[in-house]
Amino acid sequence: MKFFIDTADTDQIRHAAAIGVLDGVTTNPSLIAKSGRRFKDVIVEICELVDGPVSAEVTALETEAMLDEGREYASWADNVIIKLPLTPDGLKACKTLSDEGVGTNVTLCFSTNQALLAARAGASYISPFIGRLDDLGHEGMDVIAEIVGAYENYPDIDTEVLVASIRHPRHVTEAALLGADVATVPPAVIDKMFKHPMTDIGLEKFLADWENVPSSE
Repeated sequence: MKFFIDTADTDQIRHAAAIGVLDGVTTNPSLIAKSGRRFKDVIVEICELVDGPVSAEVTALETEAMLDEGREYASWADNVIIKLPLTPDGLKACKTLSDEGVGTNVTLCFSTNQALLAARAGASYISPFIGRLDDLGHEGMDVIAEIVGAYENYPDIDTEVLVASIRHPRHVTEAALLGADVATVPPAVIDKMFKHPMTDIGLEKFLADWENVPSSE
């Protein structure tokens, strides 16, 4: 499974890329707003930091306006992926951009039926929001299992399942076990994925034992 980081903070992206675990980046208008910077400046810098896909989300609601924004964003860097809402207008834009060779990420997916429609529209990625489903008392991972299973039935579907709205490390584990293609993970969750008390205990013991090794001098 590939790992994307879900942030517009370039320092966090640079840190994750240096560790060697980063395959791509997802952003959204809320994350861009938190950065306090111009949208284009943020996206261009992120594209310079990572070789993988970088999702830049349109804010228009009508197809033609989405296409105008998407084509503009795609001109900024070769690895820009256009993020579109799962609406009829969004899927129309997705189909057109996909036919033009522009990568697309259809977002705000909450059902298997929505994911099937996005796949037929040629989406490069579908982003089911599992955390938000959990918040409503549903099992977000059940939707991931359904989408992965449905896509596997049709070899002509190339759309990758990108698990979004991840809230904790267990979400990442479950996504991997279900065969999702990508998990887009907030920086705080990535930090937690490194942590295990036995790792800390083991490291402390190794270092304590090393203190007892005779010096070679």
